[in-house]
Amino acid sequence: MTTEAATLPRFALGGVVLALVGVVCLSINDVAVKFLSGGYALHEVILFRAVVGMMVLLATMALARQPLASLRTRRPVAQGLRVLCILASNASYFLGLSVLPLADAVATSYVAPLLMVGLSVVALREKVGFARWVAVLAGMAGVLVMVQPGTSAFQPAALLVLFGALCYALAQIMTRHLRNSETSFSLGFYTQCGFILLCIAMGLGVGDGHLAEPGDGALAFLFRPWVWPPLADYPAFLAAGCAVAIGGLSMSQAYRISETALVAPFEYVGMPLAILWGALVFSQWPGQSSWIGMALICGAGLWTMAAERARRKA
Repeated sequence: MTTEAATLPRFALGGVVLALVGVVCLSINDVAVKFLSGGYALHEVILFRAVVGMMVLLATMALARQPLASLRTRRPVAQGLRVLCILASNASYFLGLSVLPLADAVATSYVAPLLMVGLSVVALREKVGFARWVAVLAGMAGVLVMVQPGTSAFQPAALLVLFGALCYALAQIMTRHLRNSETSFSLGFYTQCGFILLCIAMGLGVGDGHLAEPGDGALAFLFRPWVWPPLADYPAFLAAGCAVAIGGLSMSQAYRISETALVAPFEYVGMPLAILWGALVFSQWPGQSSWIGMALICGAGLWTMAAERARRKA
């Protein structure tokens, strides 16, 4: 057996382990942000998270002995557009998450990989077969089952999550354009810089709460006044910052060292985690329509990945 052949299984296993670490960390981030959404403004939560995330990122670079030159970008305009997409994705998703049950928000956000199929036709000029289009339609049907437009069960916050998924899909498409010229550290660094700058601007503009609305809705979360957190809430802020930094780096590295078709299905481990966290932390349990919608969305996503793997082998 050659050395190259012997090392392939190790890289495959490493990619799976990193993906699982990333999914667990990002699910912890969701729990922390939703927990904090009842008493803090969105820009305050994200600012604390970004500062902690930046510290973790720089510490990881130091441990990995990565030079500061790895933060240099060759395509600043593309980096900036990607950061804007990620900012819009996070803001929309977390505003919807503050209102929706955790499992419903996470399941709805999983439509992003399906949206990427459609976007890849336009942006990357990829050919999409019949099976993948069927999976996209099945996933969209799952979203409709969960969102239930036109009924009393419809919550406008679900549209925020859908918009966040679209922005996330756009960001991932741009990441694929940048992967050969930019490092994982530079992608993470400029993303955190974007969060910090935007949140400081939001704090200076609306941090006094003059646009705040009463209640716990999405607008209240967006415009709530800045308050200094008590010590009891510091663990949640730290958990969000550490989780998003470690989770983001883990997922990026997983896709770098292993095939996408191998790593991507493990992202759906986030769905049972969301159900578990929702039940344990927020006492929320999905209803019948949510279970059906989750099955359609997750099934469509996994089917898309299987079709893509079969296409590449062919």
